Amino acid sequence: MNEPSTTLGTLDADWTTTTRNPLGSAAAALGILGESVALREVVSLAQSVASTNAVVLLRGETGTGKERIAGLIHALSTRGDRRFVKFNCTAVPAGLLESELFGHERGAFTGAVVQRIGRFELAHGGTLLLDEIGDLPPELQPKLLRVLEEQEFERLGSTRTIRTDARIMAATNRPLEDLVDAGVFRADLYYRLNVFPIELPPLRDRREDIPPLVRHFAAEHTRKLGTRIESIPAAVMDALVRHPWPGNVRELENAIHRAVILSRGSATLELPPLDGRGKGDRSPAAQPTTLEAVTRVHILAALREATGVVAGPQGAAARLGLKRSTLHSKMQRLGIGPADLAAAGRSLPRACAGPSASPLAH
Repeated sequence: MNEPSTTLGTLDADWTTTTRNPLGSAAAALGILGESVALREVVSLAQSVASTNAVVLLRGETGTGKERIAGLIHALSTRGDRRFVKFNCTAVPAGLLESELFGHERGAFTGAVVQRIGRFELAHGGTLLLDEIGDLPPELQPKLLRVLEEQEFERLGSTRTIRTDARIMAATNRPLEDLVDAGVFRADLYYRLNVFPIELPPLRDRREDIPPLVRHFAAEHTRKLGTRIESIPAAVMDALVRHPWPGNVRELENAIHRAVILSRGSATLELPPLDGRGKGDRSPAAQPTTLEAVTRVHILAALREATGVVAGPQGAAARLGLKRSTLHSKMQRLGIGPADLAAAGRSLPRACAGPSASPLAH
């Protein structure tokens, strides 16, 4: 007996119109597809805040579509015809972040041979999305807070104050409240960002959205690859709906892309083996989940950046915005000792540490 299947049909045309997509054409145009109550609530919040200039904090696991929702808010706002600037706070080394965000003047530092416009200037009149905001270094957090409160900043190497009219949104998959408790994220910055939070649900909590997403991704990648896949077997769709998708929508799209490639020469979608890891199956080296683990990771990261130096203007305590005695107390409680300091001092080339940067300097 033939197995029932889902026909791709004219899915692209149907789901990019308000007739079939209950989220509206603006959402569909950005690839926001589904019909679950959870997703409808997210889109409803985005529509409500779009007409304002309120700071929006988008929260959710990796791959849940935070950037797409930010794009929807921008598209529906009065700034929709202006620039939408996206910046990932982990995409550049920490030493270059200030220049990337605020710009610099020629000669501001070694290698600054020309003036550079930062992201806040580029987004003037439009929208700036700061992705991975939970990873913003402590030394830059006061400067971001100033922009949020006063809408002004200076380029590196300049004393001239620049006003900005950029609408700010931020996104993170980190537990900001835990980072505040750990002393690595400023409480005042957290409250300033948390004006209008939107929590994006993981795909496993809205499984009814998986079939339309599968059909959309299959149709899209079939068109791009020039293949002739016409249907999705019911068993394939059932397997996709039951999968836990720890990487959420991004992982689902990658799986469908791979399936379309491997299905060349077939009229039906053939599903390769899926990654069997569930949400709780990640290796111990993945993101820490307890407050103490988060705190220890951030302290060790600051020690590495400071080449093992605790005190001083460039030491780990200053980078974390803590008193030296407070940092020592936290290190003692978390079991961070001389061996960790020495390892941090060896983590960068010796030339980067400077002549007085002893790994055990306190």
